Amino acid sequence: MMQSDVTGCRVLVVEDETLIAILVEEILAEMGCQIVGPIAKLETALQTARDGGFDIAILDVTIRGGKVYPVAEELIARGVPFILASGYGDWALPPALREKRRLTKPFTPTELEEQVRLLVSEVGRSQAGS
Repeated sequence: MMQSDVTGCRVLVVEDETLIAILVEEILAEMGCQIVGPIAKLETALQTARDGGFDIAILDVTIRGGKVYPVAEELIARGVPFILASGYGDWALPPALREKRRLTKPFTPTELEEQVRLLVSEVGRSQAGS
């Protein structure tokens, strides 16, 4: 895919580790994405998920306030594609989230870029079918 495929994509970033959040922001900015966040607290992330205003999301599984699962559930209900970022294996996720896209921490910039491009292609397909 070309860089323009993701240019302007609005990405919700939920991450409470500052260095990782900065890295994710830098990679997304280089790709031409617009960043919503980063958000470090569960309550704020859940409200932002409800409010919308983004195309895809990158969710750290464990953030301040607990697990990001309610945010993931909200995004599923709204049909928003997302990536779960975690150092834990699938076994640590609830069954409903085990099949969702994942980035295993630590991840490389290339891995993040690939996952973002896949999510953006999902958005494109779902909009084409609307």
